[in-house]
Amino acid sequence: MHFFGYFAKWGTRCRQNDNPAMATSQSTMDFLLDVLSDSGQVSARKMFGEYCLYFAGRPVGLVCNEQLFLKPTEPGRRLMKEIQEGTPFPGARAHLLINADYWDDRQWMSAMVRATFDSLPPPKPPRKPVKR
Repeated sequence: MHFFGYFAKWGTRCRQNDNPAMATSQSTMDFLLDVLSDSGQVSARKMFGEYCLYFAGRPVGLVCNEQLFLKPTEPGRRLMKEIQEGTPFPGARAHLLINADYWDDRQWMSAMVRATFDSLPPPKPPRKPVKR
């Protein structure tokens, strides 16, 4: 399958998770970014109809179908009041599902994103192009 065809298919798969008609709205992302603004360098990027959540330029989670999924980490698990896991799209690895009931707790949400970021492995150095 062509590279872009694969990712276009991923975008539709993301919306097929639980509710095929519910893509994440811009207002949901604006709310999450506002809640997480206290933690510093948080941003989001629209990708294939859904969003990738970044902290300090590194991906820490996904927002699909109006649900927040953070990368699974031990510090994140310890901070969760009740551990819930889910997949942002079929075929994806399980992520920590952050229930919308907790989104209003700015301090806890910031701590979760920071704990996830701090426990991720460092980024791989870019590969040098091969000269021919």
